[in-house]
Amino acid sequence: MALAWSAVRRSASKLASVCGGRVRYISSAVNRPNLARNSSSLSPFVSRDFLYSTAIDRMSSEQTLIRVIDSEINSALQSGDIDVDEEMTPGSFPFKIEDNPGQQNVTLTRDYNGEHIKVVVSMPSLVTDENDDDAEDDDGPSNESSIPLVVTITKKSGLSLEFSCMAFPDEIAIDALSVKQPGDSLEDQMANEGPDFEDLDENLKKTFYKFLEIRGVKASTTNFLHEYMMRKVNREYLSWLKNVKEFMEE
Repeated sequence: MALAWSAVRRSASKLASVCGGRVRYISSAVNRPNLARNSSSLSPFVSRDFLYSTAIDRMSSEQTLIRVIDSEINSALQSGDIDVDEEMTPGSFPFKIEDNPGQQNVTLTRDYNGEHIKVVVSMPSLVTDENDDDAEDDDGPSNESSIPLVVTITKKSGLSLEFSCMAFPDEIAIDALSVKQPGDSLEDQMANEGPDFEDLDENLKKTFYKFLEIRGVKASTTNFLHEYMMRKVNREYLSWLKNVKEFMEE
């Protein structure tokens, strides 16, 4: 009986020893994933630092852009060519000016002896005149601004003449002339365009220039339009700058 009890005690001791080892092993195995999770939890802090640095760089670039825009706005305001008031329009100017902010074109209208005259004025462009014969001239090519005009003169019946012109300082050049019938289709309008204006008889061309001059489309008008449209260019540019700044600050 004593031998049997001794054997039981030795077996129990071995079992306890074995179980204890397994418990320690299991405990160790359970703790290792925790350590792994703790070590991986460091990576979000690295990502936050990177994102923070990126945000700072973005804010810095936006602030720099806003400062540059402010500088451009101040330059435009100091140029003195922004506002267009009534005093700028000469007393002899016969047209009513329709100038809507944000639109590229300006429309002039007037009535004359039963005719309705409409002039659509486009933004000015810079024309470079390069003459091969003067290639050795130190002054180089001459530059001047030009303004595209479309002059439509309409009778009460609806029949109209349409002049496509180019306005230079102190000069108007007619490029094309066409007749417009009320209700004409696009094909009919193209058929009524007529010959090239430069191919017309010289006396006929002079008569058409006089025709426009009597109705107010003349050199003094285009000289005023050059100054007016240049101010409009600056005014629209200033408005665009302010809109961009508003977006950057929002």
